[in-house]
Amino acid sequence: MKKQFLNLGKQPIANRFIYKDQIENEFLFDLKVAFDEETKLVTQVEYVDPPLMFNEDYTYRGSMSNTMQKHFKELSNSLNTNPNLKILEIGSNDGVFIKNWPTDQAIAVEPCGNFAKETQDLGYITYPEFWTTSLSNKIQKNHGKQNIIFAANCICHIPDLDETFKAVESLLTEDGVFIFEDPSLAEVINNTSYDQIYDEHPHVFSVIALDNILKRNGLQIVKVDNLSVHGGSNRIYAQKLGTKVDSSVEKNKSYERVLGLDKFETFKRFAEKVEQSKRDLIRILNQCKKENKKVISYGATSKSTTIFNYCGVTPELIDYITDTTPEKQGKLSPGTHIPIITPEEGFDESVDYAYLGAWNFIKEISEKESKYLDRGGKFITHVPTVKIV
Repeated sequence: MKKQFLNLGKQPIANRFIYKDQIENEFLFDLKVAFDEETKLVTQVEYVDPPLMFNEDYTYRGSMSNTMQKHFKELSNSLNTNPNLKILEIGSNDGVFIKNWPTDQAIAVEPCGNFAKETQDLGYITYPEFWTTSLSNKIQKNHGKQNIIFAANCICHIPDLDETFKAVESLLTEDGVFIFEDPSLAEVINNTSYDQIYDEHPHVFSVIALDNILKRNGLQIVKVDNLSVHGGSNRIYAQKLGTKVDSSVEKNKSYERVLGLDKFETFKRFAEKVEQSKRDLIRILNQCKKENKKVISYGATSKSTTIFNYCGVTPELIDYITDTTPEKQGKLSPGTHIPIITPEEGFDESVDYAYLGAWNFIKEISEKESKYLDRGGKFITHVPTVKIV
């Protein structure tokens, strides 16, 4: 049974950046979050229909981050130990992972038409569809079973996890491995990073919950890697039931039990911290404005969509957002309608404070913007608490 613990209010499609004449028809939904007492899964009360989010207008590009390019190149090099391996990627985005593999070894699945075309143009067989058992059966018929099925920041996007895992189990070879990485619930709780929750993330995963759901679909977690990317993620290795299990699995589950990720009360306390974070952020932004300081946002991210809409951050508090993604520039942020411009236009010496929309890339951003910091510019973040850095 789902028990609600958090209400983040009316929210838009987090990656749908709009023009002024589209404001009137902007889609909004109630973003409420619950704890499933049976599976221990943290999940939304109601899910947004996937085609509303993932289509030919989707704007997030994994390749825009040097951190993620390096991350996926290193992983691919460690996995590709045999030229006869067959690998399939669910949610291949703009090819940031799959481009590290030979085209005759790898298959892409990508429902966003713009990105499916890009991986096709790179030479990869690409299925421009959502992941289902029907698609899994079609791929098995056309290409046979796969040694590796990979997904990065994708499985947490899919509402029906039972269907997802059944489709994976049927397509894996007997000794095949399903590798997927998504934001860690433990790190969300530790960092009060409630911005990991938005339309595209119907779930935030604990290892405990994932193992419960995988097992009822013929798979089990055999290894867990803890990653720093995206503000703290877990890379899950799952295989068919009966495979030897690495000690990292119980180590992660034990840590999660210490944090209370299997208990509803933990999430009630988390909701209280989220409300405090909102009050603190508005207080700091109001103080900056009172002092006539110029405040912008660095990065038009899905995460900042949740923050700005929940906290009521409007153009009165943040002048504009700078972002390097061409598809976002010249548009307005979802829900709060803050203008988005290029860094060349807006990240200049007039800026006193920049809210970190992409706080999870703070190291990369701090190195890139060292001149801004050296001249006295400051960043504002809400992780793990609201502060100026």
